Amino acid sequence: MSKITDKVSAIAKPIVEEEGCSLWDVEYVREAGSWYLRIYIDKVGGVDIDDCERISRRLDPVLDEADPIPDSYVFEVGSAGIERELKRPGDFEAFLGSDVEVRLYQPVNGQKSFVGTLVGYDNGTTTIEIGGKTLSFNKTQTAQVRLHATI
Repeated sequence: MSKITDKVSAIAKPIVEEEGCSLWDVEYVREAGSWYLRIYIDKVGGVDIDDCERISRRLDPVLDEADPIPDSYVFEVGSAGIERELKRPGDFEAFLGSDVEVRLYQPVNGQKSFVGTLVGYDNGTTTIEIGGKTLSFNKTQTAQVRLHATI
């Protein structure tokens, strides 16, 4: 049996794409005693509230009918965001050369967070460059990798 997020992804992807967007991620998490199903979308030029509302209105009845989640949950559709999390190898490939923040489970040289340019990703190892110095972090060290927006 596949995970809930896999089932929801399969249901959501065609609808999201029909609306001119791409499916970035599906998240099913428990927060403050409630379950949340979040669909994150992306689009060239950026996602706006109308995209989120349109996709939400189309997906809601389809999810109710398919019933991939037996319990009650809060349903949200939102933008993947400018500081989106990179999870899959394709995410890392798409953003090579971009600024990222790597957050670690345990400190390395007294730091748990590193901001640099993403220069590589291979088999779970994220490599960034900071001021001409290259640092690599393996998957077991890495809690999260996000795009880092410079304002």
